[in-house]
Amino acid sequence: MPFHVENLPEAIREAKRMLRGDLPAYAAVFKEIEAEMRQKVAQIVQEREAGETVVPVLHYSEIAAGSVSTAMIAKIKDRGACVIRETFPPDQARAWDDELGQYVEVNNLDAKLANAAEDKYFGTVASAKPQIYGVYWSRPQVMARQSESLTRVRTFLNGLWQAESEGRRHFDPNEVPVYADRIRRRPPGAASLGISPHVDGGSVERWLEPNFRNVYRHVFSGEWRKYDPFDAAWRTEVQEYPSPAMCSMFRTFQGWTALTPQGKGDGTLQLIPISNALAYVLLRALQDDVPDTELCGALPGRALSVEKEWHGLLFDALTSIPLMQPGDSVFWHSDVIHAVENEHRGSVYSNVMYIGATVGCAKNSAYLAREAPAFLAGRTPPDFAPDDFEVDFTGRATEADLTPLGRSQMGLPPL
Repeated sequence: MPFHVENLPEAIREAKRMLRGDLPAYAAVFKEIEAEMRQKVAQIVQEREAGETVVPVLHYSEIAAGSVSTAMIAKIKDRGACVIRETFPPDQARAWDDELGQYVEVNNLDAKLANAAEDKYFGTVASAKPQIYGVYWSRPQVMARQSESLTRVRTFLNGLWQAESEGRRHFDPNEVPVYADRIRRRPPGAASLGISPHVDGGSVERWLEPNFRNVYRHVFSGEWRKYDPFDAAWRTEVQEYPSPAMCSMFRTFQGWTALTPQGKGDGTLQLIPISNALAYVLLRALQDDVPDTELCGALPGRALSVEKEWHGLLFDALTSIPLMQPGDSVFWHSDVIHAVENEHRGSVYSNVMYIGATVGCAKNSAYLAREAPAFLAGRTPPDFAPDDFEVDFTGRATEADLTPLGRSQMGLPPL
């Protein structure tokens, strides 16, 4: 069931009254969290100024060999993100980029986009219209999703989560169902993909919806040091405002794979790499300087915006990810604050395929049951604006392109 309230200002007022009543020391607890955030931000700034890599970097071969160190795992969980080198061989990624370019051109997608259904999800956080293409079923995307290497990467990332807690098993980390997402093709010189810091997967719901409050139970009880961003309890049961661009699946990590070289200044991804920063955002909204009917700019059905007016302390930690080469992947925890650089000052296209990490659970199975027929017909997946561009596209992947693993991940029976 989607989440909905009739009178949002009054619902916010009542939620704040209840949350403050349950945590009378909300101001003092916030000061404690603020002190920790200040320390973490300072550490990130220090590392960045020293030329160190703020976002952990590892090689796919380490994951394949099962040799990722405990220190690396601890750093990934602390920073809530990682870059994985050579998830795919660079030549494979370049070939996919060429094929995607032909797919877009041959099928005249740019002209069709002029009449696309508008995606208002980013609301005020978008600087202008993003160069994100509503393409989901190209052969390169389908091949990448069902690949052994990316599947292995995502099961590794799923394994960083606590899949069992509170006496329950929340998901199967070894299942990686398809969540078909889009591609980005950002030309050099473009200044229209800038997206300011935000968090996906729920906005006002994090304070209002009971299961979201359960996810952050330790934060709202004042025992914030017990809060583990990687504890999956209640995560698969949250309910969100209906929106054409909200994610109906639970993703442990959002992510993309680079198809072209891209680094700082190339219009790339930026992160505030602090996995528990949302604790600061959540309690910030309860402080007395925030109007009783507001949540620091949070709006229903939109990305959760993180704003300098309310969350200025965090902005010094905003860091562009390391230089990416074709075939490299970046993943960030579903609660990690992220943004996109306003300008692409590089000399080549900045192209990626958005492919995150999903898990086996009832919520994801329910979406997959609606998504699989869309794949078979070439229609837009259920979560996205229903343009259905690809129904008659030349070069679209079909059921015949699926491997046995791909069929399983798409929820289709074995042949």
